[in-house]
Amino acid sequence: MAGALVDVKPTPILKEELDIVIPTIRNLDFLEMWRPFFEPYHLIIVQDGDPSRTIKVPDGFDYELYNRNDINRILGPKASCISFKDSACRCFGYLVSKKKYIFTIDDDCFVAKDPSGKEINALEQHIKNLLNPSTPLFFNTLYDPYREGADFVRGYPFSLREGVPTAVSHGLWLNIPDYDAPTQLAKPLERNTRFVDVVLTIPGGTLFPMCGMNLAFNRELIGPAMYFGLMGIREPIGRYGDMWSGWCVKVICDHLGYGVKTGLPYIWHSKASDPIIAFVNLREEYYGIFWQEELNPFFQSAVRTKACATVQKCYIELSKQVKDELGRIDPYFLKLADAMVTWVGAWDELNVKCYLS
Repeated sequence: MAGALVDVKPTPILKEELDIVIPTIRNLDFLEMWRPFFEPYHLIIVQDGDPSRTIKVPDGFDYELYNRNDINRILGPKASCISFKDSACRCFGYLVSKKKYIFTIDDDCFVAKDPSGKEINALEQHIKNLLNPSTPLFFNTLYDPYREGADFVRGYPFSLREGVPTAVSHGLWLNIPDYDAPTQLAKPLERNTRFVDVVLTIPGGTLFPMCGMNLAFNRELIGPAMYFGLMGIREPIGRYGDMWSGWCVKVICDHLGYGVKTGLPYIWHSKASDPIIAFVNLREEYYGIFWQEELNPFFQSAVRTKACATVQKCYIELSKQVKDELGRIDPYFLKLADAMVTWVGAWDELNVKCYLS
């Protein structure tokens, strides 16, 4: 009919350049709430636990689903570097993706609302963070100067206003805070209700506790360092995969001149309020709580040599330092250092294109 209006939906940002990676042990009913934001994108689902169990995914989503049998088939002997019974298994999704960007989210995370009651498109905000530069070399007191309504303040060096490429966008959470087990036990009813409308660049030389439940990154810039280590079954530690990855990523970003942003977007983190869960978490985190006091000075003093011009070379050099300097703490770090090398080998094997070589 002549003159009829055609409802043309705008193409989602980076639709062909971004994968969403989800680790899970359960049916993915939570995707229904995310459908308006996630449905146009490709999902990579990494099923943890029993591979014979069938994971149900709501109709209408474009996805690949990998279980432990698939991981073993694709990686062969190198599958030993992928954690089992821990959300660190998600990094397998980073390996098999061929997209430039990754957004990863946990299956107990839901759409949050801003103070006006509007639902937050977390993925869209992550993309904005990644597509705008970061300012790790000089702190801007108006936080992210590239956001609408902001700019560089008086006194900010003009020579630094171009910024650096953003490698990581670290989002936050409302409701259940991302606490360690001792804090969970001490504050079982604590909830985060504060929505802070801020994005900021983490300064160069500063570490941060990276949470993997609401995270996006430029895979081409930093992907080979986004390894969540050896966690879970058969390991003395769990729930520290994202922390380990964040420390490695930050020192490598500082060396190569990339930025890390944190703040918006928020998601709604929902988890059963059960003290038993906190005790289970304590068992998994026990060694990590002690080890992190030695890991912090290790990463603070970690220096990359000039020969490390790629993420892979930085990561291999870091693995040698882990073996030499952290192996004295526990044999686990000798095993972890070897797994870091295996991970890089798997990355190069599955990703023929050599980024930043």
